[in-house]
Amino acid sequence: MVRRYIKYLPVFLAIALLTLSIVTISHEFKDHNPAEILRYLSNLNTTHKIGVIALTSLGYFIMTGYDFLGFHYIDQYLKRSKIIMTAFISYAVGNTIGFTAFSGTAIRYRFYGSWGVSKVKIAQLIIFTHLTFWVGLLGVGGVVFLIDPLSLPKILNLPFQSAHPIGFVFLVLVSIYFIISFFRKQPFKMGSELIYFPSPKISLASICIAAMDWGVASGVLYLLLPLSEKISFPGFFGIYILGLTAGLISSVPGGLGVFETVILLSLPNTISQADILGGLIAYRGIYYFLPLVVAIFLLIIKEVQQQRS
Repeated sequence: MVRRYIKYLPVFLAIALLTLSIVTISHEFKDHNPAEILRYLSNLNTTHKIGVIALTSLGYFIMTGYDFLGFHYIDQYLKRSKIIMTAFISYAVGNTIGFTAFSGTAIRYRFYGSWGVSKVKIAQLIIFTHLTFWVGLLGVGGVVFLIDPLSLPKILNLPFQSAHPIGFVFLVLVSIYFIISFFRKQPFKMGSELIYFPSPKISLASICIAAMDWGVASGVLYLLLPLSEKISFPGFFGIYILGLTAGLISSVPGGLGVFETVILLSLPNTISQADILGGLIAYRGIYYFLPLVVAIFLLIIKEVQQQRS
């Protein structure tokens, strides 16, 4: 009897994640009328709507690049379609619900493990994707904050007024990382496996993927906000990276509230706060929650298929 329930444990986990996603969505939208959001979206022109959908699809495809780099790093082959599906589900769930160490990691172990990738290799892959993600954030953020030293919202309670010092610190950390990757030739040992520090070439590739990832994501929000006549996209990109960084450091699932607050306080006062809020909520719905729902249902379908096979 117990074994019978254990067999369907992954399905129960998928349903639990779906329930958690519904609770998260409800918490985000509890103070807002869905009709207002739909009305705001209906006022967007067709070009913007098509652009938002296209960029969202492109954004999640770009995210799979972290896993493709990871498989290159661990020198493991797996069909592209399997990597794309697993990476999409992992990022869609982890980005929105948070608890990436639990959600994204569990999904990768479940899927990649069922396709013959060893637990040690999956562990290496997960460590690599987390490491390169932060290298990408520090690299992109460092360059952006040095080029465009934004004024920091007082709510962040930082000891400086612009993002310039943050950019300097970020690039110093990235430089240290690249120095280690260049000179560290001796591998680390994990069980019987040897783990090599990612090469500078792979690290540069991860920064490029991060730049494309967040460039596309910020493009989605830019199209959803009434900014075209107020602020250029390059100027908005710096604000987006600042909000993203604050949200990630806050450790709040999906950066809920923190990201939105930074964006609201960083944009010009001449822009309607109501329109900004409407665009931010629409962004959450389209770029985070919609892919999440798709990913959870894919996860449930995949688990049911595996149980029947």
